[in-house]
Formats: sequence, structure tokens, C-alpha cells
Amino acid sequence: MVTLYDVARRAEVSIATVSRVLHGPGAVRASTRARVQAAIEELGYVPDGAAQSLARSRKDVIGLVCVEHTGLRANQYDIESMSLLFYDEVTRGVEWRIRERDWSLLITYLREDEVRNTAPREDEPILPRLLTLSGKVDGLIIGEGVVPSSALAGLASRLPVVVVAGDTALRGTDVVAADNWSGAHALVCHLIVEHGRRRLFHVDGPQTAPDATTRRLAMQAVIEAQPGAILAGVYNGRFSVRSGEIAAERMLADFGGAGSAGGDLPDAIVCANDQMAIGVLRTLAARSIRVPGDIAVVGFDDIYPATLCDPPLTTVRQPMRGIGERACDRLIELIADPGLRPEVELLPTELVIRSSCGCPVGTVERRPVAPVAQPAAQAPARPPAAARPPNGRQPPGRPPTGRNHLAKRPIVQDQTTNDPSKER
Repeated sequence: MVTLYDVARRAEVSIATVSRVLHGPGAVRASTRARVQAAIEELGYVPDGAAQSLARSRKDVIGLVCVEHTGLRANQYDIESMSLLFYDEVTRGVEWRIRERDWSLLITYLREDEVRNTAPREDEPILPRLLTLSGKVDGLIIGEGVVPSSALAGLASRLPVVVVAGDTALRGTDVVAADNWSGAHALVCHLIVEHGRRRLFHVDGPQTAPDATTRRLAMQAVIEAQPGAILAGVYNGRFSVRSGEIAAERMLADFGGAGSAGGDLPDAIVCANDQMAIGVLRTLAARSIRVPGDIAVVGFDDIYPATLCDPPLTTVRQPMRGIGERACDRLIELIADPGLRPEVELLPTELVIRSSCGCPVGTVERRPVAPVAQPAAQAPARPPAAARPPNGRQPPGRPPTGRNHLAKRPIVQDQTTNDPSKER
């Protein structure tokens, strides 16, 4: 194996000079630098990454922790899992940013059932896989808030952490997410105000998904503000196409529309993501229920398959790749300056209007969504922000800074019981 000493001998310089050429901390004459670089090329020298990390006290590696939702049937395609589509785009955004720095990305997936049954306790240990990963990277980007908050607090005390699509009420942790509140608010307003569809059925996402919670709360706020608008029913889905199919079947059974078109159906079905909306459209088509003639259907995310539906799906576009880019930028800032205070950053969304909502066939319109303030009653109370301690990490219980902080509260209406076994 070619070593640093071999390069120094070939170039007739000291090992310190070779190190300066490799890492650039000191001045080296152009002729000497050229001689060292020629020796490196001739010998095929590859710097030892571990030794470089030790010398710099930095690994130039960041970790991305993704969440794979469970409960899919054996014959379901990956495209039917929102988690895989979402993280594909987030990964592209992260990779785009670290490529400029010549850093590396270490990716791991946590299955939802690895943490779903973990009770959120103050003394809860960090998940073993995350603890191991934290020793191999300079910082972590963690997805979807499925990791318990106490585990996040423990990780954030060890190294920089940024949560993507996480609960914006998290304390002591940086969060980058889409402005789900404003996007869902605009979508439901479009249905009620522009199309007069006042009886809504909601296909919710997993209870562990903060995005789904925020979208539901925004929908509920619009319903409460619009006279005559009601939430006719709710089904708790899993962000999969299959759970959308089951939701539509349950809705048809509950509202008497299973045997024939029409019936006493709600005016619209509001789905927490596009995959579930696609599943809803499949079931309605199989039962000869016309969309949007008998009932409108809308989604959230604006994934590519939404354009291929019949009718094409009205939805909200969230900047998934942009979330990855901004989360990476923020993590690099924290690695450079661990004393930065936690922030919540919400990226703008876009209302994408097609024909599944009731607009004319062939409609394709994109409307930027202006930020909508969340009612103060739904925002968590928080004491004045305080600076991080000297070690650079924020202790549990301290609030992050940022534009919006979203609180969870339950929908008053009864929710349809979800039978996970029927989704497998």
C-alpha cells in the first residue's frame, strides 16, 4: 500500500509538505505543489480517510435516516410507499449539496415497526442503530418524526441533528418541512369556496406522521370557518395506495354508495397524500362512481403518478428535493457552528389544480400558496428562547426558534377504525 511517506520520498519533500498539499492549511510553492501532485498521481496514492478524519476532527460524512412505512402487501410496488418516493427526492437534494463539498452521504432506513411501539419516556435510550450511526458521521438528517422525541434530544446532545418533515413543535431540534398548514388550507378552501363542496371525507395519514397531523388540522380549521361545511367522516390510512382503496370501500359502505353510483356520498374526499388519493380513485372507478361528477378527490405532494390518473389529480406540491437541500445546508451550518440556536424552517407549497376537484377537463394550473397564519390556540405555549449551552447542543425542554410552531389536537368527529391486517 502506498503511504504518505512514499509520496514524500518520491517528491523529495517532508510529509508535512505533502499534508499541506492534500489539505491546504498552509502555503506551498506552486513548483513544490506540482511535484507532490505528480508523485501522488504516479504512485496512485489514496489518502486514508480515517487518518484524515482524525487529523481534522471531522469525517466529512453526514447521515440520512429514512423511515420505511410498514403494512404494505407483498405484491405492492415501491412506488406505492410514500416514504420511498419522499426520501428518493430528499436524498437527491442532500446529495446535490454535499457533492459541491466532496463529502459523503451514509443512508439507513428504519422500519416503522422498529419504533412504533416505543413509549416516549424522558429516560428513553437512543435506538441502538442510531447510536452506532452517530459515531460514524458529523451530523444526522432524520426523517418524518417517527423517532421518539426523547431519542432525538439524546442524539442532538451528541452531534448536530436536523429533522425533515418532522413535528414543528419539537423543542431543541432544527426542523425543515413544507408549509403543510398553508398548503392544506388552500386546497380545502378551493374545494369549499370555489366548488361549493361542503361535506368532506378525510383519508388521514399515519398517527406517527407530523405532516398528516398538520394537514388534518388545517382542513379542520377551514371547515370550522366555512358556514355549512362539515367533516362527514375520517379513515386513518397508511400513506399507501392500498389504504386509499380500503378507505374508499369503507366510505362507500358507510354512505350507501357501494351498490350504485351516487347515493348519499360526501361532496369530496380529501386525502393526506397522493398515493392514498390514487387508491381512492381506483376503488371509485371500479364501483362506477364518477369523479368529479359524483364526488371530488384531492391529494397532497404532487408526485408524478398524480398526472396520470383519470381524472388527473388536484393536489398540493411540496418541495421534497428542496427540503433535502435546505436540511443539508442547515446541517452543514450546525457542523461549522454547533452553537447555533434551533430553527424551524417551512418551505412554500403550490396548489396544483387539475380536474379531479371539479375544474374543467384539461385544467392544469399552478398557484403559489401564500403563508397562512395558524391560530394561536393551536400553537404550543413556549417560554422565551434561550441560547444553547457552551457544548453547542440544546437541552431537552428548550424551544426552537422559527416562523411557525404547530400543535397537535384531535378531530372531534368519530374516526373509522383502521384494520391494518387488511392492508397486508
